[in-house]
Amino acid sequence: MFRRTRTPLPIPAPAPVRTAAPADGGGPSTVRRTVLVAVLLTALTAVLVATVRKDGYHRDPAGLSCWYAAAWLLFAAAAYAVWRLPVRRAVPLILLGSVLVAATGLVAGPRTSTDSYRYVWDGRVQAAGHSPYDYAPADPALVDLREDWLFPRGPECAGPDRAPVGAGVCTRINRPQVHTIYPPLAEGWFLLVQSLSPADARHKPPQVGGALLAVGVTGALLLVLRRRGDPRSAVYWGWCPAVPVEAVNNAHADVLAVLLSVLALGVVVRHRLAGGALFGLAIAAKMLPAVLLPGALSGVLSGLRAGTRTWADRLRRAAAVLLPAAAVVGLLYVPYVLLSRGSVFGFLGGYVKEEGYEDASAKGRYALLRLVLPDDWALPATLLVLALVVGHVLWRGDPLRPWRGALAVTGSAFLLLTPGYSWYALLLVALVALDGRWEWLGVAVAGVAAYVSARWLGGGTGTVAYALAGAMVAAGWFARGRAARGARGEWPLQRARRAVAS
Repeated sequence: MFRRTRTPLPIPAPAPVRTAAPADGGGPSTVRRTVLVAVLLTALTAVLVATVRKDGYHRDPAGLSCWYAAAWLLFAAAAYAVWRLPVRRAVPLILLGSVLVAATGLVAGPRTSTDSYRYVWDGRVQAAGHSPYDYAPADPALVDLREDWLFPRGPECAGPDRAPVGAGVCTRINRPQVHTIYPPLAEGWFLLVQSLSPADARHKPPQVGGALLAVGVTGALLLVLRRRGDPRSAVYWGWCPAVPVEAVNNAHADVLAVLLSVLALGVVVRHRLAGGALFGLAIAAKMLPAVLLPGALSGVLSGLRAGTRTWADRLRRAAAVLLPAAAVVGLLYVPYVLLSRGSVFGFLGGYVKEEGYEDASAKGRYALLRLVLPDDWALPATLLVLALVVGHVLWRGDPLRPWRGALAVTGSAFLLLTPGYSWYALLLVALVALDGRWEWLGVAVAGVAAYVSARWLGGGTGTVAYALAGAMVAAGWFARGRAARGARGEWPLQRARRAVAS
């Protein structure tokens, strides 16, 4: 007898999750959308100027939180409007907007952080021929390097961000009794900025450097996304309120690490050795980009069951990224090791302890886990969950889009650790811009709430904010999964019935 054959049901190709943009033309509809984007960008820029000029971190955290909220709402509206434009029109606007948004961070001195004052000091110390790891700012051995604006005297020491360093002398530098914490490439950046700075420039050179780096990140995102992704995603970085506040006004060195991280993720797809070297540079600028390495190794364990790759192949793929990264970090530390009398890790260990990453009950760390687990279980649970996320990325991650795995690991780490400093999220914002999963921006907002709004609303603000951010991420994951299943034209139960019928 002849076997009856069954014609397979046609399954449509997956459709993109995002709403399609209008045709790349210049009709009245596109013109109206362009005008709307311009209006929203103008409003966002004006609100950011007011936010940066608002000296409310100590005096009026409630008012400052309201300005932040207005900026983030306008950013959301402007980013949504950009997605309604054709790519050809959106890209120039994103780049122009990035310049305008970054420039708003230059309208005032550092408002919510004093870290950039340490950058200026470390640059001066190096320019004078000393290792920044050997002397704390309060050390009298370097008293000749002190400038009056950085080390005020008398009545000027009454400000909230002043630390005493002697009789009648204070400094704007935080923790002046401890050695620097920053890794070697960051120290090299501080020296470069100091070398290029005019006399009496004070706090401006780090801010200008931060603005240039922030716009550079936007340009790097556009280059990477032009090949793999949608360039309009760059708006999530270029117009994000966190960028002018943290990367420019507060001039955090994180933006240097972000630029190198974006370049590394874009290069590692085709050139693992070069990508690994760039990862090493990023880690040598700020330790945080080390969490991106699992993303860079996305899919390295794929094919494990099928045996399509040998262990030697997997090891070679991993070594091609990890070894250059480790070599670059080590080589950059060598000059400072040779020049320094003490440890080149400075206050790193003390910082980890001070911020409560060893003691779960301190400073609100592991806040979400501590809602359901005893404090002593928080750290082991964090390590376990992160290990599972890393394993999933290594097994199932997309090697052509390493930023997707990097976002999963980095975002999970933020939700588990619940850091209290808002500038840490700059790296996360750049990953969102690469991957387009905007729901993760809620984690950056949670960092702002924990750092600024908690001074007004109380200590539990950060916990609530991170919980809402986690719910936002979960909702986005569910919605994207549902849209993908709908695009395939069937649900899991339908697939099971079809499999049984055949």
